[in-house]
Amino acid sequence: MSALRLWFSFVLLAMLGVIGWASSRCALFDIPREVLTHPWFIATLLDAYFAFIAFWVWVAWKEGTIAARVLWLTTLLLWGNPAVAGYMLLELARVKRDQGGLDAVFTVRRPGRARLPAILTLLGIAVYALGAKSFLFA
Repeated sequence: MSALRLWFSFVLLAMLGVIGWASSRCALFDIPREVLTHPWFIATLLDAYFAFIAFWVWVAWKEGTIAARVLWLTTLLLWGNPAVAGYMLLELARVKRDQGGLDAVFTVRRPGRARLPAILTLLGIAVYALGAKSFLFA
């Protein structure tokens, strides 16, 4: 479990770092048309979002309420891999607290709490709105 905690911590920090770096270089929606229409950009984007939805299917199975399921889907679609890493770190922290072992990460269903994904969803919407400011009001 230590290796998983280390890996997902690395993913979270690396992704937040690269997102911060990219944000300091250019606005979120200032992607050139040549990039947006490039076949490999489209393929890579679809690949990533299909993976986020596949991960969410498991999250939806684990989370016990409709609100938590919908909010985690929104969070995953807005934040991508930082949300995946955050969810996994949360689950790994619960295992330590619950003493359930690694099986508990993958097989134990949760009652479904909506507070954290609600906060992350609102934060994601705010980030996208800031990124879209130059796009919408140009």
